[in-house]
Amino acid sequence: MDVKSAFLNWILEEEVYVEQPKGFNDPHPNCTLFIRKTGKDILIAQIYVDNIVFGAIVDSHSHTFAEEMKKIFEMSMIGELSYFRGLQVQQSDLGMFVSQAKYAKELLKKFGLDGKSLFRTPMSISVKLSANHTGNSVNQTLYRSMIESL
Repeated sequence: MDVKSAFLNWILEEEVYVEQPKGFNDPHPNCTLFIRKTGKDILIAQIYVDNIVFGAIVDSHSHTFAEEMKKIFEMSMIGELSYFRGLQVQQSDLGMFVSQAKYAKELLKKFGLDGKSLFRTPMSISVKLSANHTGNSVNQTLYRSMIESL
Protein backbone atom coordinates (compact mmCIF):
# COMPACT_ATOMS: atom_id res chain seq x y z
CA MET A 1 0.00 0.00 0.00
CA ASP A 2 1.08 3.56 -0.63
CA VAL A 3 0.03 6.37 1.71
CA LYS A 4 -1.03 9.23 -0.56
CA SER A 5 -0.93 12.00 2.04
CA ALA A 6 2.29 11.00 3.80
CA PHE A 7 4.07 14.24 3.04
CA LEU A 8 1.82 17.22 3.68
CA ASN A 9 3.21 20.58 2.62
CA TRP A 10 2.07 22.66 5.55
CA ILE A 11 3.51 23.95 8.82
CA LEU A 12 1.75 22.33 11.78
CA GLU A 13 0.99 24.60 14.71
CA GLU A 14 0.16 21.79 17.12
CA GLU A 15 2.09 18.84 18.51
CA VAL A 16 1.56 15.54 16.69
CA TYR A 17 1.88 12.19 18.43
CA VAL A 18 2.21 8.85 16.65
CA GLU A 19 1.10 5.56 18.15
CA GLN A 20 0.91 1.94 17.10
CA PRO A 21 -2.23 0.81 15.30
CA LYS A 22 -4.90 -0.63 17.61
CA GLY A 23 -4.47 -4.38 18.20
CA PHE A 24 -0.77 -4.45 17.28
CA ASN A 25 2.26 -4.87 19.47
CA ASP A 26 5.75 -3.82 18.43
CA PRO A 27 8.40 -6.28 19.64
CA HIS A 28 11.08 -4.09 18.02
CA PRO A 29 10.54 -0.52 19.28
CA ASN A 30 13.38 0.91 17.14
CA CYS A 31 11.79 -0.08 13.81
CA THR A 32 8.35 -0.02 12.25
CA LEU A 33 7.38 -3.67 12.20
CA PHE A 34 3.97 -4.40 13.69
CA ILE A 35 2.52 -7.80 14.51
CA ARG A 36 -1.13 -8.56 15.21
CA LYS A 37 -1.90 -11.97 16.71
CA THR A 38 -5.44 -13.28 16.94
CA GLY A 39 -5.35 -16.81 18.27
CA LYS A 40 -3.08 -18.70 15.89
CA ASP A 41 -3.49 -16.14 13.09
CA ILE A 42 -0.75 -13.58 12.50
CA LEU A 43 -0.71 -10.40 10.42
CA ILE A 44 2.57 -8.51 9.96
CA ALA A 45 2.85 -4.93 8.71
CA GLN A 46 6.16 -3.24 7.82
CA ILE A 47 6.05 0.53 7.39
CA TYR A 48 8.77 2.30 5.43
CA VAL A 49 8.35 6.03 4.82
CA ASP A 50 5.06 6.15 2.85
CA ASN A 51 4.75 2.44 2.01
CA ILE A 52 3.19 -0.39 3.97
CA VAL A 53 4.09 -3.99 3.18
CA PHE A 54 1.80 -6.45 4.92
CA GLY A 55 0.77 -10.06 4.87
CA ALA A 56 -1.10 -12.62 6.89
CA ILE A 57 -1.41 -16.36 7.20
CA VAL A 58 -5.08 -16.07 6.20
CA ASP A 59 -5.80 -13.98 3.06
CA SER A 60 -9.00 -12.53 4.48
CA HIS A 61 -7.00 -10.91 7.30
CA SER A 62 -4.88 -9.05 4.73
CA HIS A 63 -8.01 -7.81 2.95
CA THR A 64 -9.56 -6.70 6.26
CA PHE A 65 -6.36 -4.85 7.22
CA ALA A 66 -6.28 -3.06 3.85
CA GLU A 67 -9.90 -1.97 4.26
CA GLU A 68 -9.24 -0.76 7.84
CA MET A 69 -6.31 1.34 6.65
CA LYS A 70 -8.27 2.80 3.70
CA LYS A 71 -11.05 3.93 6.08
CA ILE A 72 -8.57 5.99 8.10
CA PHE A 73 -5.98 7.10 5.52
CA GLU A 74 -6.02 7.89 1.83
CA MET A 75 -4.16 4.91 0.37
CA SER A 76 -3.72 3.03 -2.85
CA MET A 77 -2.94 -0.62 -3.35
CA ILE A 78 0.29 -1.08 -5.28
CA GLY A 79 -0.17 -4.81 -5.76
CA GLU A 80 1.65 -7.97 -4.87
CA LEU A 81 5.10 -7.40 -3.38
CA SER A 82 7.85 -7.87 -5.95
CA TYR A 83 10.59 -5.49 -4.78
CA PHE A 84 11.26 -3.89 -1.38
CA ARG A 85 14.37 -2.08 -0.10
CA GLY A 86 16.79 -3.92 -2.36
CA LEU A 87 15.10 -7.30 -2.08
CA GLN A 88 13.47 -8.97 -5.06
CA VAL A 89 10.46 -11.08 -4.08
CA GLN A 90 8.85 -13.83 -6.18
CA GLN A 91 5.65 -15.40 -4.90
CA SER A 92 4.01 -18.62 -6.02
CA ASP A 93 1.80 -21.39 -4.69
CA LEU A 94 4.98 -23.16 -3.53
CA GLY A 95 6.08 -20.26 -1.36
CA MET A 96 8.10 -17.09 -1.49
CA PHE A 97 11.61 -16.63 -2.89
CA VAL A 98 13.67 -13.60 -1.81
CA SER A 99 16.91 -12.64 -3.56
CA GLN A 100 19.28 -9.74 -4.14
CA ALA A 101 20.31 -10.62 -7.71
CA LYS A 102 19.76 -7.06 -8.95
CA TYR A 103 21.85 -5.63 -6.09
CA ALA A 104 24.63 -8.17 -6.74
CA LYS A 105 24.72 -7.24 -10.45
CA GLU A 106 24.87 -3.54 -9.53
CA LEU A 107 27.84 -4.24 -7.23
CA LEU A 108 29.68 -6.12 -9.96
CA LYS A 109 29.17 -3.19 -12.31
CA LYS A 110 30.12 -0.60 -9.66
CA PHE A 111 33.45 -2.31 -8.96
CA GLY A 112 34.22 -3.16 -12.60
CA LEU A 113 33.80 -6.89 -12.11
CA ASP A 114 30.96 -7.51 -14.55
CA GLY A 115 32.10 -9.78 -17.35
CA LYS A 116 34.92 -11.23 -15.24
CA SER A 117 35.47 -14.97 -14.76
CA LEU A 118 33.49 -16.57 -11.97
CA PHE A 119 35.01 -18.54 -9.11
CA ARG A 120 33.29 -21.01 -6.85
CA THR A 121 33.08 -20.20 -3.16
CA PRO A 122 33.88 -21.01 -0.48
CA MET A 123 37.52 -21.55 -1.22
CA SER A 124 39.03 -24.95 -0.53
CA ILE A 125 40.37 -25.27 3.01
CA SER A 126 43.51 -27.00 1.71
CA VAL A 127 44.73 -23.93 -0.25
CA LYS A 128 47.66 -22.15 1.41
CA LEU A 129 47.75 -18.37 1.08
CA SER A 130 51.08 -16.58 0.83
CA ALA A 131 52.27 -13.05 0.09
CA ASN A 132 52.81 -12.13 -3.54
CA HIS A 133 55.69 -9.66 -3.38
CA THR A 134 55.90 -9.35 -7.19
CA GLY A 135 52.25 -8.42 -7.71
CA ASN A 136 50.48 -5.07 -7.57
CA SER A 137 49.56 -3.57 -4.22
CA VAL A 138 45.95 -3.96 -3.17
CA ASN A 139 43.87 -0.78 -2.92
CA GLN A 140 42.73 -1.19 0.70
CA THR A 141 40.04 1.49 0.43
CA LEU A 142 38.48 -0.18 -2.61
CA TYR A 143 38.67 -3.60 -0.92
CA ARG A 144 36.98 -2.29 2.25
CA SER A 145 34.27 -0.64 0.15
CA MET A 146 33.58 -3.97 -1.60
CA ILE A 147 33.38 -5.85 1.69
CA GLU A 148 31.09 -3.21 3.24
CA SER A 149 28.77 -3.47 0.23
CA LEU A 150 28.46 -7.19 0.76
